[in-house]
Amino acid sequence: MPADTIAQPQTGPAPTNSPDPVEVQDEAERRSGWRTIRKVAPYLWPADKPWVKKRVVIALAMLTLAKLIAVTTPFFYREAVNILSGEGTSPAWMFGAGAVAITVVYGLTRVMNVGFQQLRDAVFARVAQRALRQLALETFQHIHALSLRYHIARKTGGLSRIIERGVKGVEFLLRFLLFSIGPLTLELALTGIILAVVFDINYLIVLSVTIALYVWFTFKVTELRVRIRKEMNDQDTDANQKAIDSLLNFETVKYFGAERREANRYDAAMEGYEAAALKTSYSLAALNFGQSLIITGGLVGVMVMAAMGVQSGDLTVGDFVMVNAYMIQITMPLNFLGTVYREIRQALVDMGEMFDLLEQPQEVRDAPDAKALQVSGGNVRLENVVFGYEAARPILKGVDIDIPAGETVAVVGSSGSGKSTIGRLMFRFYDVGDGRITIDGQDLREVTQESLHGQIGVVPQDTVLFNDTIYYNIAYGRDGATREDVEGAARAASIHDFIMSLPDGYQTPVGERGLKLSGGEKQRVGIARTLLKDPPILVLDEATSALDTDTEMEIQAELKAMGEGRTVLTIAHRLSTIVDADRIVVLEKGEVVEEGSHEALLEQDGRYAQLWNRQANEDEAAA
Repeated sequence: MPADTIAQPQTGPAPTNSPDPVEVQDEAERRSGWRTIRKVAPYLWPADKPWVKKRVVIALAMLTLAKLIAVTTPFFYREAVNILSGEGTSPAWMFGAGAVAITVVYGLTRVMNVGFQQLRDAVFARVAQRALRQLALETFQHIHALSLRYHIARKTGGLSRIIERGVKGVEFLLRFLLFSIGPLTLELALTGIILAVVFDINYLIVLSVTIALYVWFTFKVTELRVRIRKEMNDQDTDANQKAIDSLLNFETVKYFGAERREANRYDAAMEGYEAAALKTSYSLAALNFGQSLIITGGLVGVMVMAAMGVQSGDLTVGDFVMVNAYMIQITMPLNFLGTVYREIRQALVDMGEMFDLLEQPQEVRDAPDAKALQVSGGNVRLENVVFGYEAARPILKGVDIDIPAGETVAVVGSSGSGKSTIGRLMFRFYDVGDGRITIDGQDLREVTQESLHGQIGVVPQDTVLFNDTIYYNIAYGRDGATREDVEGAARAASIHDFIMSLPDGYQTPVGERGLKLSGGEKQRVGIARTLLKDPPILVLDEATSALDTDTEMEIQAELKAMGEGRTVLTIAHRLSTIVDADRIVVLEKGEVVEEGSHEALLEQDGRYAQLWNRQANEDEAAA
């Protein structure tokens, strides 16, 4: 819910006309509901899809036919009863048909009513599924377009739940809004007109009062149930998030023997869900009883009037039966009104959350006149770059770094100095606050993100793999790669022989986040994936710091070979891995304090020399 719709605390006496917070919330939800309906409407009537419009019109025509047949069906019932009771003969408009023939026609009308309804659903199904698919795709694409800042702050489990409920709400809203509320309104109107014309205006008055009371009571109680349902959703999302978070951190849970702690944490969330679910059950019982009381009162009132008419001779037994048939006919859909209304409200809430997600602004956007990045050599320059994840806490403070084409430049520094931030800015996960980053003189903010991402390969500290096969994960580096391309990249990363030693070879599943492979194996798969991409610019973001010393030394050879002929930015924690770099840049508190070759920096006996000596002493102590 938007923050500006929530009543703020007052420092002085509360004004006498201050809105009730619940009313403010309801008003905000109503606005959100109308917003959702406005956003969904174009999917039902798209300007560029005439076949969709045609199907909607046909579905509505089927709906109208079904309801017209439904309201005429009781007439056949009445005439059959009148003939059988001896109170009348077959009217002229039935061409003298007997009771049996009229009964058969009555049965046919009921079949036709159901048939047109099913035909309506079949015609509309493609429209609903298209809308569902398109909205799901737009949401999925938009989530991928959001910045890294958003994804870091967002909980994946809660996000997936919002999408899941929102997409399901689309089909429900389209189907029930058009085919439950609309048809019910049409049927009630036609039934009221028939009762007023064929019988008496008093029948219409009793029917109208009954429906008005029924709708008022249903909506009033359902509003309360919607709030309870929202509470259930919140508890459900919280429990789901805790479950996903716990399963993703399965090893950590085991390391700390926290299974019982995690179970208690999950159970606490489910306890809140249970309490809300009980409130839902109790309120449902009250709703069903109240609805039954009101509708039964209206039914009895109309039937008493009809019975009195039969006794006085103004009506026939057939009329009595027809009135009963009409009341039962409208009672059945009315019984579902509370459920349908609640589900529509809930669908609007769920879809509102999804549309809130769709309206989440993209922090990093392509400029309107953005062009594709053209890499001629691969010269990367950071010119007076200023950046902070938060405005009050700057990370980089006027950083200047030049990485000539084809050279390897390493960035080192203590934790929090801004090393990894440079890699993220190069890939344009964020835009610089001031200054600029260029590749061959082209400002990254003036080129398309797609072309930029295609020219930079990244090997991160911890390579995360898809829960699929080794082949899929390596082939992910380039869309459309052949088997020979994949195996060539694996050989270059020195992992082909290992893969072939596995029983399933390249079809070996790697497990969730690649947990079935060791750290070195995962990293080699990541290197092979990046080699397959074959980018001119390479970012090695502490690519070996998570590995043991022996594995790190083995991987270094592949990384060095990988950088041949490419512009390489190495972000390093272990200084022993970058002694061969063409130039080393030392960052301290977001500023460049030293730069030069390994030997030159040691001779300066400055900050780099301090870091080198400290790590050397740590290595000796560890040995």
